[in-house]
Amino acid sequence: MATTVTDEMVATYQREGVVLIKGLWADWVDTLRDGIARNMAEPGPYAAENLKPGEGGRFFDDYCNWNRIPEFETVIRQSDAADVAARLMASQRVQLFHDHVLVKEPGTAKPTPWHQDGPYYFVAGQQTVSFWSPLDPVKEASLRCVAGSHLWPKEVLPKRWLSDTSFYPDPDKYMAVPDPDAEGMPVREWQMEPGDAVAFNYLTLHGARGNETGARRRAFSLRLVGDDAAYVERPGRTSPPYPGHDMQPGQRLREDWFPVLRG
Repeated sequence: MATTVTDEMVATYQREGVVLIKGLWADWVDTLRDGIARNMAEPGPYAAENLKPGEGGRFFDDYCNWNRIPEFETVIRQSDAADVAARLMASQRVQLFHDHVLVKEPGTAKPTPWHQDGPYYFVAGQQTVSFWSPLDPVKEASLRCVAGSHLWPKEVLPKRWLSDTSFYPDPDKYMAVPDPDAEGMPVREWQMEPGDAVAFNYLTLHGARGNETGARRRAFSLRLVGDDAAYVERPGRTSPPYPGHDMQPGQRLREDWFPVLRG
């Protein structure tokens, strides 16, 4: 494994649910840029534009495209990501969940709302990791994560980004979305170079600033799971939905849909 992951970084990840991995995809930046260009030219069924009429800029996202975008599959299978994930999660097994592209064009003031990924997913477990990597230098439009939020006793209410409504019909089982800045929570964020990656747990509360700079902010995110990850039923359609998966609660994710990358 060429990417350096120290014992201190692993301990930080376990304690805070987030850590910076310098240069994870530094050798793969051009490949990922090519993949994003292909993805934006040929959007998948889950592609979305996340701005209301009258809001400036463009905020594009799409996910679950690795098996039709060859550049993504190459990076997923040939980079250090699976080995780095295994170290951070303290897991022998690393399994692909999904890829995610997020692009904020210049002048996009809208921030990415605070949220946890976990409540949107049909997978549960503490051995999870997302890598969020900008493919452009990032100073003001970086990802922001609340340290320790992956250990909160209650999940944060998942919401639809455009309508700001509950994603599921039973919002009372979740805690309200907090305002980390107003509430003085410990927020971690970094200035980043292309190919650096923020690694964070699926239950780490995170968001991102708007992009009011004059440059694009392209980001590639990869979601992986470890030994304790299992299918869990949610009270509604999940995101991603993966219809017709036929998995039962407590089962590992099916390997023909979610390839094992290590272990």
